[in-house]
Amino acid sequence: MADKDKVLLLKDQGNSALNAGKFDEAIRFYSEAIKVDPSNHVLYSNRSAAYCKAAKYEDALKDAEKTVELKPEFVKGYSRKGAALAYLKKYPDALTAYSEGLKRDPNNEQIKEGIKEVKAQASESSQFNSGGFPNPFKGPEVVEKLRTDARTKDFFNDPSYIQLLMDLQQNPTMMVEKLKDPRIMTTLSVLLNIDLNNANMQDDDDVEMETSKPEPPKPKEEPMEVELSAEKKQAVEEKDKGNELYKARKFDEALTHYDKAIELDPTEMTFLTNKAAVYFEQKEFETCIKQCEKAVEVGKENRADYKKIAKAYSRMATSYLKLKDYYNSRTYFQKALTEHRTRETLDKLSEHFTVLNTFCRKLIKEEEKKKFIDPEKALEEKNKGKECFQKGDYPGAIKHYTEAIKRNPDDAILYSNRAACYQKLAEFPLALKDCETCIKLDPSFVRGYVRKGMALMALKEHAKASSTFQKALELDPNNQDALDAYRKCISASSSNPEEIRKQAMSDPEVQQILADPAMRLILEQMQNDPRALQEHLKNPDIAAKIQKLLESGLIAIR
Repeated sequence: MADKDKVLLLKDQGNSALNAGKFDEAIRFYSEAIKVDPSNHVLYSNRSAAYCKAAKYEDALKDAEKTVELKPEFVKGYSRKGAALAYLKKYPDALTAYSEGLKRDPNNEQIKEGIKEVKAQASESSQFNSGGFPNPFKGPEVVEKLRTDARTKDFFNDPSYIQLLMDLQQNPTMMVEKLKDPRIMTTLSVLLNIDLNNANMQDDDDVEMETSKPEPPKPKEEPMEVELSAEKKQAVEEKDKGNELYKARKFDEALTHYDKAIELDPTEMTFLTNKAAVYFEQKEFETCIKQCEKAVEVGKENRADYKKIAKAYSRMATSYLKLKDYYNSRTYFQKALTEHRTRETLDKLSEHFTVLNTFCRKLIKEEEKKKFIDPEKALEEKNKGKECFQKGDYPGAIKHYTEAIKRNPDDAILYSNRAACYQKLAEFPLALKDCETCIKLDPSFVRGYVRKGMALMALKEHAKASSTFQKALELDPNNQDALDAYRKCISASSSNPEEIRKQAMSDPEVQQILADPAMRLILEQMQNDPRALQEHLKNPDIAAKIQKLLESGLIAIR
């Protein structure tokens, strides 16, 4: 077989394995093909995708970089690189990679979608975790805990679950759109040590059913402490028959026996919550809630154990969560916690209910934010802001641009426009903040860099301004605004070097760098032998310190 045919066969085998979710097998086929044809950029691109699916992101990045190196015009290489960097949480680098691809193919929808996802991930990473609420899907012990728990270990046989878990680790608020997957609730149950799947389980003295397994565990019977009447005994027998049918997933027949049990003993709330569990399995969440409400009413009338009432509330909360009614979900989780009066159990469950309650509150906030977003309304406010700006009404323009940002917070231009208003009002720190947000959202937006440089100049940070203008010129060497501003900046910084030195020396970070004997030696070497700089720049720590001195204006490289 000719080498060309062999490579084609191995590539096809790799593609088939990748599509089947057999990532390690796909990697093996692609690697064998690369041995035969090491200059084939498509093979590295495909193997990068397989590495990503297998959660081997460093290897995925290496292959993506090799793809770009072999064929710089191959747009998919930049898409692969951006994806790998995003998984490694190197969001600015990921955006840069995607932007490089977009330069080569401005209409590439895959890259545009990648940029959108990275911006969302970067935003969630900074906003969702900054509130002190932990991501329950993240942590070194999470995978091990899920692999060893009986409820979730079988999930790992399905590659889609591994991908789902990785997505939730990157962006936990995706849980909102993933709730239709029953594995989500089971996973949270394991991670939070709380029976979130209680909503589809029987109570203490009944059988439990786990959505992750076709056959639920055996029933857990509580001993009878008092002699029951004949009717109550018959009611328990009917309940037991219902449990067996429930285990066999014969839900309609199970309901018949639960109804008989309720008829024989209408004072036992467990029979009602068992009916609710059936409705939950049948995805009739509203009916499940009504049954739980009736169960709570019966339980309170007959002084049922607080634990049973708390479980009914918990089941209602989980049903509301499935219905994406986060307000009621939060309310009933709170009620469940309040009803559970046993001190020992309260201590045990308190933290988990509180965490879940916080999680629901976060989801509510995210939903409210999404509902408020309206790109058309944002455009309308943007145009109003532009009109005010042209009339010289800068406060009015700021008001409209602020409203537009609320309606479309991912539009980099809105922050740039509001920065221009702040500059007109000499509010340079606010202008600088908006420019930085603008650049974060769109690292290739030249005007964002120009306005940032102008704000820095106004704040007399000429060295930083110079670096910013240089970045703008890297993106667009012919941009006249950037050129003019850069020349003005150089002129301003050279006119008063003593002031620049004084300002730089007041910076504690600069003071610390200059106090380091090793750095002083390196600076002396740079003066005597400029070629020594290249060697020192290979050390990331030293490179960062030199960059700081450059930005402060204390040193310059000619």
